[in-house]
Amino acid sequence: MTLSLLAEELKTEFHEQDVMFSRLSTDTRSLAKGDLYLALVGHNFNGNDFIAQAEKKEACAAIVSENITSKLPLLRVVDTHKALGVIASLNRRRSKAKVIALTGSQGKTTVKEMTGAILNVRANCLITEANLNNTIGVPLTLLKISEDHEFVVVEMGANSAGEISYSAKITQPDLALITNAGAAHVEGFGSLQGIVSAKGEIIDGLSDTGVLILNGDDAHIADWVRRAGSKRIVQFSYANEKGNSAYYAKNVETLPGGITRFDLFTPIGDRIITSNFLGKHNVVNVVAAAAAAIEVGASLEEVALGLNNLPPVKGRLCPLAGINGSILIDDSYNASPNSFRAAIDVLMSFPGRKILLAGEMKELGSDTNSAHVSVGEYAANLGIDELWATGEFCRLMVDAFAGKGKYFSSKTELINAAKLAANTDIVFLVKGSRGAKMDTVVNALTDGEEI
Repeated sequence: MTLSLLAEELKTEFHEQDVMFSRLSTDTRSLAKGDLYLALVGHNFNGNDFIAQAEKKEACAAIVSENITSKLPLLRVVDTHKALGVIASLNRRRSKAKVIALTGSQGKTTVKEMTGAILNVRANCLITEANLNNTIGVPLTLLKISEDHEFVVVEMGANSAGEISYSAKITQPDLALITNAGAAHVEGFGSLQGIVSAKGEIIDGLSDTGVLILNGDDAHIADWVRRAGSKRIVQFSYANEKGNSAYYAKNVETLPGGITRFDLFTPIGDRIITSNFLGKHNVVNVVAAAAAAIEVGASLEEVALGLNNLPPVKGRLCPLAGINGSILIDDSYNASPNSFRAAIDVLMSFPGRKILLAGEMKELGSDTNSAHVSVGEYAANLGIDELWATGEFCRLMVDAFAGKGKYFSSKTELINAAKLAANTDIVFLVKGSRGAKMDTVVNALTDGEEI
């Protein structure tokens, strides 16, 4: 790609010597010789201040938003964030790869990993790295698309309305998937209905010939169906209880060692599937991933092979060997009321004394108090043996746990108590929002090995 082509796309003047580049970098720390440097600007950083470092590392040119003097050829734009999106969209349009975009309140990262694993059995598939799913991460993923990629799976997250709309517009997916909508990050959207609408923004990026995959069990599916208009819709669900799902599961079994086995039903046939992911909700995630992969050309054999070889995602219901012979289920990556309940369901499937080690749920706005109370009540009703928690709002969770919960003023106190309790009869579930940093509890109570 050349600077002159970018200038045309960005509708800006360019009068310097034209250069060609194959990679764009937004971080001078990882910038390599010959890269194009793009100076992003955020609340706590200004990439325009690092032009000297870009020169030192021999960038081929730079895109800036300030009046800067440099030895490098420069493209000046008003907003480098918007410029990043334009360039990413250009790279996506130049590709012949089938592009899948997915979003949802829970499960989107797991479904992304599962879909990518299936499609990588068939051909070279690019997927969103880690959790780079925002309005910077999405374009950075699109910029990594090369001629070798036949499939691309792009995860889209958001903290406020309009962000998924932006990501979907530059991605122009061939297929869009919404896992669900629930009370996660309510603070940024104002209400659950605001979340439903925001997740539905992904639909607007689909062409008229695109495919929309929806969760037939979600209470908000009618909103997304209306928004889709005449676009083709395919539904998935846990057991097809409503009779509208083309993809669903039956005869679900939990086997020793954290293995799940079930019959997967699809429009191209049925197949016994084994998965290394725990819980009913992860069966739904498998079905969703299978639907996405099959709709872009995967076979049932490729679905089975891809899922069989995929390990659990770190921090998402990953069973680990705990200290003193205990078992620890690491679900510390993030938390919402729905995902807490799903994790408690998984804990109940294990034999032994069950202890929930809970941290706070963040970004729930006016629902914060009721959400923590509901989790405590749910754990008590299902028969969890003990609930130990830390974090101010977790006092509500402990109080709701039928008077049997224990509150700790710090994670250190919680960890020390858990160390004393750990033995071969104990199963710990560690869960909390990312801001609660419950991964420190996991690290203190495990030997680092999966079971």
